[in-house]
Amino acid sequence: MLARCLSASLQGLEARPVVVEVDLAPGLPGVQLVGLPDKAIQESRERVRSALRNSGFRGPLVRVVINLAPADLRKDCPSFDLPIALALLVASGQLARPQLEGLWCAGELGLDGSLRPCRGVIALAAKAQQHKAQALVVPPENAQEASLIEGLTIRTAANLRTLVEQLKGERPWPATGSSTRSSTQPTKLASWPCLDSSLASRALALSAAGGHHLLLSSRLARRRTLTPSWGGEPGPRWRALP
Repeated sequence: MLARCLSASLQGLEARPVVVEVDLAPGLPGVQLVGLPDKAIQESRERVRSALRNSGFRGPLVRVVINLAPADLRKDCPSFDLPIALALLVASGQLARPQLEGLWCAGELGLDGSLRPCRGVIALAAKAQQHKAQALVVPPENAQEASLIEGLTIRTAANLRTLVEQLKGERPWPATGSSTRSSTQPTKLASWPCLDSSLASRALALSAAGGHHLLLSSRLARRRTLTPSWGGEPGPRWRALP
């Protein structure tokens, strides 16, 4: 039986849609994972198997093929644990197929079935909203981050067992916070000193906001560049480099 679950893979600062396909076929028990997964995703076979068993679900006793489509896109990060587990439950008849329609999800699974946070949730939520997803399921630690994307329903659960019960309607969904942004004191790029809408200025603003290192390279060697510096103060100050 074939089952699908929607997710995404982080590529730089953007997310690319990924369809997790799970097929159960007669044969010797085993799990084959294809679709250019990295080492962390390949190890998800053991995490998902233990999470299913410790959550009270039946593990696959047949040949399992898991495909991460598109096949030519390299995937990394263990955030595919959750979509793989949900697709396995649908393929094995432990979860109804309509309960995953329009649902995007991402999250790492512990061996006890707990949902652990993953990176790149904002980019994933933005891509899910762009593709008109009905809801996005993320671990509790990522729920507030994902709710920054307007117009997208965020769902969360503490563990895999609770999530399945919520999908079946046996348990209510917890509140995940508002997805609307506060209108008080809006942060505008134009309000920052000496900033405009150019790509370099946006990179400087992001570097200052996150406290990241930044290297600027330009063919115009004589052009003066404004860079942020803190000097022990909470906010960034600006200095000109010759």
